Amino acid sequence: MNYLVTGGAGFIGSNLVHLLVEQGHNVTVLDLLTYAGNLDSLADLEGRENYVFIKGDIGDASLVSEILRDRNIQGIFNLAAESHVDRSIDGPAEFIKTNVMGTFVLLETVRSYWNGLKPEAQGTFKFLHISTDEVYGSLGDSGLFTETTAYAPNSPYSASKASLDHLVRAYHHTYGLPTVTTNCSNNYGPYQFPEKLIPLVIHNALAGKDLPIYGDGSNVRDWLYVMDHCKALATAMEKGIPGETYNVGGNSERTNLQIVHTLCDLLDSKRPKASGSYRDQRTFVKDRPGHDKRYAIDASKIKQELGWTPEETFETGMEKTVNWYLGNHDWVNRVTDGSYRMERLGLGDVD
Repeated sequence: MNYLVTGGAGFIGSNLVHLLVEQGHNVTVLDLLTYAGNLDSLADLEGRENYVFIKGDIGDASLVSEILRDRNIQGIFNLAAESHVDRSIDGPAEFIKTNVMGTFVLLETVRSYWNGLKPEAQGTFKFLHISTDEVYGSLGDSGLFTETTAYAPNSPYSASKASLDHLVRAYHHTYGLPTVTTNCSNNYGPYQFPEKLIPLVIHNALAGKDLPIYGDGSNVRDWLYVMDHCKALATAMEKGIPGETYNVGGNSERTNLQIVHTLCDLLDSKRPKASGSYRDQRTFVKDRPGHDKRYAIDASKIKQELGWTPEETFETGMEKTVNWYLGNHDWVNRVTDGSYRMERLGLGDVD
């Protein structure tokens, strides 16, 4: 298959591109290479006959149209988005511009391309929109997000993603565009920009810096190993029913404090300090505005209808993640060198 992956130089995107290339698909990556997009994450794919990288914006209709035609694209994984909650609080305009307007232009361009395909090609084409569980808002101490949970976004970021989910749905029901939406829980693993909690804790711990934790650290997330998520996306592209939504979760609820403790303990065993524990570097800071208390995904639909389940447990996924960052610390240093307000990364966005 000939796939276009937008945002393919980002965290989830780069892992997905590696998976698709290894599966033998022809993969074209379109990425603007903003702060979270990094070609270092795709460097080992250079020279592969079934991989092409193009720097560009999903809001550039002429460029996207040219790619779709010239590369004979048969499916799109749309991962292009601004995704940092704290950044959306500080500057929501960029999130509306990229996440909402950019994806609107992309949908319009794809619709025009799809309308021009022969009927047999139209029938196999699919637009997979990758979203987040944050669109559902915050859970109490019990219950799970399902595909029918009412939307209640609490940050500019999640509001922008919620609007996209509705827009993608509308393009299916109004124009017949074969769209599928997935809403995932918190991802972790290789190639994640160190503004997110897990890579940030590893980076700061090894650098001897504080490990700031919002509030009392009791906020809960369902954690999903990134390659498990990528395999779910490949499954949704292959088997997903147009017009449907599938929630993807890791069945691994943990508080932020538990995450920090797990990372500190793994680092204590794998890269021990001269004295004391990495836990000694913990510090609790003022909670951020609109911080959702708990997210948790019910992934039974994708399991029952498409046959996907996560392969990694929380323990195996976390160990793989720590091992990767310990073995690729130069990558972290390169992607953070001169990055946008690197000093702000002391606050470890968990979402």
